[in-house]
Amino acid sequence: MPQWGFLTNHARALVCIAHDPDLRLRDIADALGVTERSAYAIVNDLAEDGYIVKEKDGRRNRYHIQGDLPLPESDEQAPSGLPVAQERTIGEVLDLLADAGGPRRRRSVGT
Repeated sequence: MPQWGFLTNHARALVCIAHDPDLRLRDIADALGVTERSAYAIVNDLAEDGYIVKEKDGRRNRYHIQGDLPLPESDEQAPSGLPVAQERTIGEVLDLLADAGGPRRRRSVGT
């Protein structure tokens, strides 16, 4: 078994949120195997960069993924010659990853 992960914790957090936009930070932390403080930093990064929008719902947050945004910049080139980031949006990639991960409650991709 490899000692590296295929997806970053940021990508894995987005998949968790795609499966359930009402997840608590504690649940995200458990799913990622990180502390709540690390989960908070990851969710904050995603919000600051515009990939998710946090909406306060009582004492909890509800997350909305901005699925039309492109993947973060990459120097890697796709077979078409375009940078990989210009090939797909966050929503398209999440559709593939979330569908492969089994059933999900509610999604708010592509707001």
